[in-house]
Amino acid sequence: MDKSSKILVTGATGQIGSELTPALRRRYGAENVVAGLHAKAPPRGMLGEGPAATVDVTQRDALRQVVADHHADTIVHLAGILSGAGEQHPALAWDVNVGGLRNVLEVAKEAGVRQVFVPSSIAVFGAGCPRDQTPQDTVLQPSTMYGITKVAGELLGEYYVRRYGLDVRGLRLPGIISSETPPGGGTTDYAVEIFHAAVQDGDYTCFLTPDTELPMLYMPDCLKAILDLLEADPARLVHHTGFNVTGFSVTPARLADAIRRHLPAFTIAYAPDFRQAIADSWPHSLDDSAARAEWGWRPAFDLEAMTAGMLTKLRERLGSRP
Repeated sequence: MDKSSKILVTGATGQIGSELTPALRRRYGAENVVAGLHAKAPPRGMLGEGPAATVDVTQRDALRQVVADHHADTIVHLAGILSGAGEQHPALAWDVNVGGLRNVLEVAKEAGVRQVFVPSSIAVFGAGCPRDQTPQDTVLQPSTMYGITKVAGELLGEYYVRRYGLDVRGLRLPGIISSETPPGGGTTDYAVEIFHAAVQDGDYTCFLTPDTELPMLYMPDCLKAILDLLEADPARLVHHTGFNVTGFSVTPARLADAIRRHLPAFTIAYAPDFRQAIADSWPHSLDDSAARAEWGWRPAFDLEAMTAGMLTKLRERLGSRP
């Protein structure tokens, strides 16, 4: 991808899209980045500073028309159903996550799109894979519909690379912690909810057990990883659609302790729900050495730096509780 790219972002108002779209506009020019919106409501804030289009990725003809109308040569495909919502609506998760991706890939192939980015997830892992320092190349046996769709997505992307020469790239994202958007139904979303609760209420009830360890990534590092991979030299890439990336691993109890170093009165309780079984099938930590070797991945934020950043930003936007 270069400075002349015309980029369509599907799912532009989601957790990642709402911050990646402005980041892409700052780098490539607002006029060159189209915010793909599932709803017809006009985008607000930074998303309102460039072109937008209604995009339902399950409708291939309409997607084809948007790509043609905006002369898109790059598609950043973020539209999808997350893990918790996927277990509640598995058929919808399949239709959107797999059917939608196939539509994106077919339209890209037909229209001569140069590059497609699609995120994968640690949900691809499951029984049979190492839980600690889960390697790049290992068995993928997910137990959730979300994970199944992400494995299918990785394989579809690799197929289009091999069969059609389409430049498809993707990351296996861990939990993403962001101060800008509300939680979206994911199993790792406790790590976003807890900060809002700490700032506004002073207490939080977590839907995972205190010792549930999961890999996480602070949003600024997530954006950096996506941009770096989009701009990486294709000649260096051995993998394409499923790079492990991580910032740090943490449990709810350790995250609460980190918050208490800034807000000593903060309290946490635990009431595990159906998402506990999902989390129990996922890695504790990831080996991201392939991303480091093939395109120079390096995270900038550890647990302490992320915690300080989240609390500062949320206090500025939401204010502290009385």
